[in-house]
Amino acid sequence: MQIKIIKSKRKSISLSVDDSLNAVIRAPYNVSDKKISEFVIKNEQWLKRAAEQKRAQLEKCNLCEDEIKLLIKNAKEVIPERVKYYSALMNLYPVSVKITRAKKRFGSCSGKNSLCFSCFLMNYPVEAVDYVIVHELAHIKYHNHSKDFYNLISHYMPDYKERERLLKC
Repeated sequence: MQIKIIKSKRKSISLSVDDSLNAVIRAPYNVSDKKISEFVIKNEQWLKRAAEQKRAQLEKCNLCEDEIKLLIKNAKEVIPERVKYYSALMNLYPVSVKITRAKKRFGSCSGKNSLCFSCFLMNYPVEAVDYVIVHELAHIKYHNHSKDFYNLISHYMPDYKERERLLKC
């Protein structure tokens, strides 16, 4: 695994894994290479787990065109119906629902309350799909990830943290 170091105007050091399964360290300009090295060593186990999760996620998205078309077809049959169900339950209605080929995020909510969902969600259990739907519907009321936002999700889906974990494997 290669390590990429990106220094920028920021206050803390962060560690992530990119799609090439390289470690990416983001650090403030004034942090020494020694400090960065210590940070990587301290987080070595996390880095291994994150790389494995990223590899599994990439495998779920690395499909041929026919497989993707099948996922899109399935998503168009399942997701709008689930959105309709949770919209009525939560009394939050999107302007539109679209299915995309997004690989980086499972769902999004525009400033105009249009929802998009990745067809790759269909590779996950229905509990995870429902969580993403409730999460994006909650953005209609709260366009942020505030405490109120998560309280709203929790009201309709008390086990949302367990469902969210399903998306990480």
